[in-house]
Amino acid sequence: MSQTQSQPVLVAIDLAHPEHSAALLTRAAQLAKLDAAPLAVMSVVPDFGMSIVGSYFKDGSQAEALDHARQTLHSLVEAALGSDSGVQHIIAQGSAYEQILATADTLGAGLIVMGAHKPEFQDFLLGPNTSRVVRHAKASVLVLRD
Repeated sequence: MSQTQSQPVLVAIDLAHPEHSAALLTRAAQLAKLDAAPLAVMSVVPDFGMSIVGSYFKDGSQAEALDHARQTLHSLVEAALGSDSGVQHIIAQGSAYEQILATADTLGAGLIVMGAHKPEFQDFLLGPNTSRVVRHAKASVLVLRD
């Protein structure tokens, strides 16, 4: 009898709000452990290389931002889960919800874990990244509130 590997759990961390990362990481790790599923942690850096926006940044700024995000993500994971956590770290660039959805599809994720702040009025009109992921994801999505 062949043993199939569980679908990965993907947790999306907003590096602009690192104070919420420990709760997200801990819960996602618990859920992954329940199914003996791999855990992948990602964050998305906005793409400021677009023509009009990119002209305001010096050369190499984008690479520096990606490197800083990578280091920050590793530090947050280590602080929450320990140094030998076996977690896959992913830094993507572009639109947050598009990159989260694409990464979940690429990984074949069975669950996406995300945080949500208390909704503000503009969130009801524009739709935050979390609500877009919930609406369009092929995988189940767990939204943890602050």
